[in-house]
Amino acid sequence: MRSTVRLRILITCGVLVAAGVGGWQLLPSDGGRTDPISVGTTDAITSLDPAGAYDAGSWAMYSNVFQSLMTFKPGFTTPVPDAAESCKFVGTKLTTYQCTLRDDLSFANGRKVTAEDVKYSFERMLRIKTDVGPQPLFPTLKNVSAEGRTVTFHLSGRDATFPLKVATGAGSIVDKDQYPADKLRTGSAVDGSGPYVLKEYKEGESALLEPNPNYRGAITKAGGPVLVKYFGQSEELANAWKSSDVEVTHRQLPPEFVSALDTKDGTRVTEAESAEIRNLNFNVRPGSPMADKAVRQAVAAVLDRPAITTGAYKGTVEPLYSLIPQGFVGHSTAFYDVNPEPSAKKAKKLLKDAGVETPVKFTFGYRADATYGAETAEIKRQLEETGLFEVKTVEVKWTEFQKQYAKGTFDAYTVGWLPDFPDSDSFTAPLVGTANTLHNGFSSKRIDELISSTQQFSDRSRATGDFKEIQSEVATDVPLVPLWQKKDYVLSTEAVAGSQYLTDGTGIWRLWELSWI
Repeated sequence: MRSTVRLRILITCGVLVAAGVGGWQLLPSDGGRTDPISVGTTDAITSLDPAGAYDAGSWAMYSNVFQSLMTFKPGFTTPVPDAAESCKFVGTKLTTYQCTLRDDLSFANGRKVTAEDVKYSFERMLRIKTDVGPQPLFPTLKNVSAEGRTVTFHLSGRDATFPLKVATGAGSIVDKDQYPADKLRTGSAVDGSGPYVLKEYKEGESALLEPNPNYRGAITKAGGPVLVKYFGQSEELANAWKSSDVEVTHRQLPPEFVSALDTKDGTRVTEAESAEIRNLNFNVRPGSPMADKAVRQAVAAVLDRPAITTGAYKGTVEPLYSLIPQGFVGHSTAFYDVNPEPSAKKAKKLLKDAGVETPVKFTFGYRADATYGAETAEIKRQLEETGLFEVKTVEVKWTEFQKQYAKGTFDAYTVGWLPDFPDSDSFTAPLVGTANTLHNGFSSKRIDELISSTQQFSDRSRATGDFKEIQSEVATDVPLVPLWQKKDYVLSTEAVAGSQYLTDGTGIWRLWELSWI
């Protein structure tokens, strides 16, 4: 029996490249197998339209079928040009960002990509403003102009992180002739200029991707055809792996399955440092019991993270006591500093001093999955054992779950979070800023001021103090409670090469790195 090949991918810092990119294109591989490599995942696609989704599954697809002006090279945290020839801030105020578009780009349908398409893509995303869309990522973007091959972004304030945001799925460039200006595109057709073409899509089941011969950009390696298979539950993905129905798996396998991955014959396991976290989020809108800060503080005082991580997750995740995870500028232990040990006594006093009647009754929503169900059951047990809370749990399938928590259906709900880009700002503005992506009604003038302050520094280390203060404010106001941080696991068979490059924590799914051996 062959021992497992275990690789560790470490994220390193890169140097900003603002120069032009050579005229590379994708070419078919020579010889060998030509059938698609099957990749299994539980990350569902909620929308094929980049203006309509802000989740890991959708953005993983976008990074393959669309282009952004900038992108991230494997292992680097500073963006480089992709659809752009070059990008830079104009002047020193960090309020005007300008890109020159490559002159050799075309969509998969053959139409030339223009600066007007880029302008259109950003403007429609901001205009449509869906509940689960990416527009909260651009609070400083006032307007976009296009002239010739030049695209200029005008910002309302300094934002050193803007180039990183442009490099995300939110910056996907669409064909203005194919995507409606004021509503999402329906159906399964995709018109992008990325390294792949979506040839066939069966919602909730599969996506067949084939190399785009018209692609020009930062990717220099030819990709082969890939068949992405979607599974509703982590156990289904594990069964597909066991039955050899997939050659590669990524997000999410059951914890007990991962913890037993030591000596699987013919299995390659990539263990990557990851910034994936999970939070317990509170609906602070009027009418919810969580609108009362004392109730949120009491929940935070009771939670026993190690019991969650060793129970439901079998030790495959680590307790997290901060908004910003380990490995990012400004990481702290703010929640541990407030509550070093779980304390029902402290929670009882908080509620009593605030005049809150107990038990506090509230609804707790979570995504349908056995692992998340076990996590929710443990949290419910911890809270109800104090006699201070009465928790009604609600299990909902992922796509509907997003819509429900955005509407305020639940008083509390758990959501995993991957950074949009490799910067601490990806854990602050989208999660606790006003009009955040959690749609929980939380707003803090002081936190908004601190977020703006962090965005003014090109040298991100200078924002450390502000990031730590943000986390202290969050630990006091408790719009959410951090639960855990985990590593990222990719499994592949011996027949597949390149799986170690599939992901590196920047949110890009590099399917083009996969090939048959």
